[in-house]
Amino acid sequence: MNIGILGIGKLGLCFGLNLEQKGYSIVGVDIHEGYVHSINNKTLFSFEPRVNELLQSASNFKATTAIADVLLDDFPLLFIMVATPSLPDGSYDHAQIEHIAEQLIGFGKRDKQIHLVIGCTTMPGYCDDLAKRLEHYNYTVSYNPEFIAQGDIIRNQLYPDQVLIGEANETAGDLIEEVFTQLCENKPVYCRMSRLSAEIAKIATNCFLTTKISFANSIGDLAIKVGAEPEKILHAIGADSRIGNKYLSYGFGFGGPCFPRDNKALGLFARNNDYALLLSEATDEINKRHLTFQWQDYLKTYSEDEKIVFDGITYKKGSLLLDESQQFALALLLAKAGRKVVLRDQEVVLTAIKKEYGNLFDYEPNP
Repeated sequence: MNIGILGIGKLGLCFGLNLEQKGYSIVGVDIHEGYVHSINNKTLFSFEPRVNELLQSASNFKATTAIADVLLDDFPLLFIMVATPSLPDGSYDHAQIEHIAEQLIGFGKRDKQIHLVIGCTTMPGYCDDLAKRLEHYNYTVSYNPEFIAQGDIIRNQLYPDQVLIGEANETAGDLIEEVFTQLCENKPVYCRMSRLSAEIAKIATNCFLTTKISFANSIGDLAIKVGAEPEKILHAIGADSRIGNKYLSYGFGFGGPCFPRDNKALGLFARNNDYALLLSEATDEINKRHLTFQWQDYLKTYSEDEKIVFDGITYKKGSLLLDESQQFALALLLAKAGRKVVLRDQEVVLTAIKKEYGNLFDYEPNP
């Protein structure tokens, strides 16, 4: 099968390379000519593990700037994997999907039905609205978001716990499931449902994880305050099979490009539908208070002339992203309070921080 991917940034490129390894012919569309050229001539360098290796070995992956290259009868599935950044109110910006939709409409009605699959996070209800607008042009719209972590995208796509499919109809759902049956090297749970249900399930999954992280950190904060043992308490709680130890350890608050924004988006969606999702709101507040608690605890624990070392400053180890990194937020608070703070991470990360903050920190690049 030929598969088109509209948007071959970090996520879309990994998805396309993984599918190409499984025997699919992939055409990826992107608006940046230089980037497309670097993929086609295999000069692209990525910090994402295994991307460079898979690109070098790929023989059926072509990049293009022309969306018309995938609007052909032998491309039954088009995955849309563009960015949907957060807006100031906490909702997702669908502008890049809208730009693609406008182009599709501009090409007119297709003779043969094409199944669009939205692989980026959207506000609940958006895919239904998009489907209504594109139905006349012989497109279906399904929703199939990824559950991945940057720094481990290739592996996450090959070994997912679940494959979430908000299907336009049974035919589209079967096609999507067939692709993932070929792609996955494990046996994930296939969760097929309506588009709206899948949109809620995507952000609610991440919100459950943020709730679990916030619970663990709040219990840990309480334990420290009264002189108890946070790690042992949380290990005991997680030993209960109904709870489990994953995401139930004491440490930094949640951050990154997905968790905070999904939590806010679900809360906004709930409020807009006259239902206050109190857990979502509380999770956000706990994360903020935890940062303040850690800052005050570090000030008490470390003497004024003692170095405070952060071994990894991005939102999680293995990533290059500082998006809402609680580690970096804490380091910044401590440094601004006059403490000696040492940052250890990859040189590219430290260079970016030094460019903005200069000598506020001491820097020690990891080998």
